[in-house]
Amino acid sequence: MAAHDRTGETMPEILAGIGVSSGVGHGPALRLTRAVPEPSESERHDGDAEAHRLQAVTALEETARELAELAERSDGEAQEVLNAQALMARDPALADDVKQRIGTGTTAARAVFEAFTRYRDLPTVADGYLAGRGADVDDVRERVVARLLGVAVPGIPESASRFVLVAHDLTPADTALLTPNQVLAFVIAGGEPTGHAAILARSLGLPAVVACEGCEEIPEGTDLLVDGATGEVVLEPTAETVEANSSPTSARPAVMDESTGPGRTADGHPVPLMANISNPTDLPAALENGAEGIGLYRTESLFLDRISPPDHDEQVAAYRVVMEAFPTSQIVVRPLDLGADNAPDYLQAAVEPNPALGERGLRMMRRVPNLLAGQLAALAEADRSSEAELSIVGPMVTDVDDAAWFAAATAEAGIQRTGALIEVPAAALRAHRIAESVGFFSIGTNDLTQYVCAADRNIAGLSRFQDPWQPAVIDLVAVTTQAARETQLPCGVCGTAVADPLMACVLVGLGATSLSMDASALPLVRTALSRATLEHCRAAARAARAAPHAAEAKRAAREALPGVAELGL
Repeated sequence: MAAHDRTGETMPEILAGIGVSSGVGHGPALRLTRAVPEPSESERHDGDAEAHRLQAVTALEETARELAELAERSDGEAQEVLNAQALMARDPALADDVKQRIGTGTTAARAVFEAFTRYRDLPTVADGYLAGRGADVDDVRERVVARLLGVAVPGIPESASRFVLVAHDLTPADTALLTPNQVLAFVIAGGEPTGHAAILARSLGLPAVVACEGCEEIPEGTDLLVDGATGEVVLEPTAETVEANSSPTSARPAVMDESTGPGRTADGHPVPLMANISNPTDLPAALENGAEGIGLYRTESLFLDRISPPDHDEQVAAYRVVMEAFPTSQIVVRPLDLGADNAPDYLQAAVEPNPALGERGLRMMRRVPNLLAGQLAALAEADRSSEAELSIVGPMVTDVDDAAWFAAATAEAGIQRTGALIEVPAAALRAHRIAESVGFFSIGTNDLTQYVCAADRNIAGLSRFQDPWQPAVIDLVAVTTQAARETQLPCGVCGTAVADPLMACVLVGLGATSLSMDASALPLVRTALSRATLEHCRAAARAARAAPHAAEAKRAAREALPGVAELGL
């Protein structure tokens, strides 16, 4: 039976998006809507400005407390953004702006609406930590306004049975509340392969499709079949279609329990599986999920949201916590990857029209070498009292000069193992020469994809180009791993793409010697590798490279790998 949109028009039988978490989900659609009305601009309060100020301040604090509580239940990037949102709701300057507007007769709800709208466009926000996250700012605004208007706070719909969640996008607060007991699959109109919804879906083992144009017109209750591998969403599927595409995703937990210990393929080829972390609070999840080390320690959180950089002792203490958690393992630390879009005020970074192509990573560090020298000195001191294998990887290496400069800086600090983060196409193409200065490569697929496809990661409309399954991205990964083999260097991969079990197998087939990912993705990736031989992985890599486009690359890789049916990949 054909489905109709909310205007009565017949909808296509199949909608297409980008599959970001493999598996098939089938069930009724429920929409997440942001139905908070915009407060009237013409309405005025009753004259008791102080009472309205108190209402606004209370709503701000209740919202901040709620977001902070959600952050405690989250981890990784979602936790960082939720904490940032909580701080935003407690921003004294924003509260003062709200109070001043109320003093002119503006209602509390309208004052909050106007103050947050202005706040979102301030240079310190637009070019700072929340750059490109206007939806997160709006999420806080809508939560506060909803409290002041006495309407439901936006969030996940309630249902007595599981459902397919359809939304424009999901905020970190939304994702923190979701569980597999509620949701069968996600279908998102916006979003991107590296966004909150995609990360959460992969961590929960739920099928998900992002950048699905037209999905917001799907009426609630419409029967949906969601293929998180192909990106197809079938409306009102026939019984035969459901049967043919039924997914054994529910079998994953039992199968995953069978795979423990170090990462390796079915024929015993070792592939160390490590965790990406942003701060020490991520360590418990890494340990719980069996990480064999830290493949990417992003250190920016130590330096952001403060008026001066952390001193030597504070840095040493932070680094030691990580080394003590993995006392005999490899720990790969990425020094400050800062740029105009996330630089703290004390760096006095210039405003740039396109920060992704500007002074960031090593380019920024070469402008302020003392900051890098201080960080390296603290890392070296922490390393002296540890048995862990400390490695330092330089972000945004572009050419041989960058690699040589960074290697010299680490050597001067007394650090022995230096690598290059390959995320710029120029570095991938010249990896043979860069190998002369460093001891290992680490491929960052997030930025590499952005630069290969010239597609800004913050623009949802370019989602199909932000897909690491783009054959051109896979080609550049192959170029890098080949250079690593020929120069006898280890070559790990640490981007979001690694969390996709199918892509993890392809990366091993291309020659990756280790994989690092969000800790929650480790069990499923470990399981997938344990069910594929090295030759299966190589066959999947060849099939993906031969494909004409991203969707076909993923499909071809899946067909080349065993165990797909049982894992629902």
